[in-house]
Amino acid sequence: MTHRLCKNKEFNYIYKKGERVSTDHFTLFAVKSKYNNFLIGFSVSKKLGKANVRNKLKRRLREIVRRDLKISNYHNYVILAREGAENLDFWTLKQELEKLFFKYEKKKMV
Repeated sequence: MTHRLCKNKEFNYIYKKGERVSTDHFTLFAVKSKYNNFLIGFSVSKKLGKANVRNKLKRRLREIVRRDLKISNYHNYVILAREGAENLDFWTLKQELEKLFFKYEKKKMV
């Protein structure tokens, strides 16, 4: 099963109902789900650059989530890229995402 959010209404639901956690380059929106797997979507504004720049950033983020991050099930996520994220290298992106999910897990515990 794929873990990608595709429909606009799914993104809008998470924006409205989800909890928000931010770092310098990303904002994470998360909402609980009744299903056993997680769904994740990436949002990159046109302000960050042309299509090739935005697509490269999304490809890198997808690969980091697929390969390196341990994400809890029963949640749906949207990661919103902020200005400056397009200039980060792969390893810095990985560290930023780890910090973002760590912040969310910490907030969830409180």
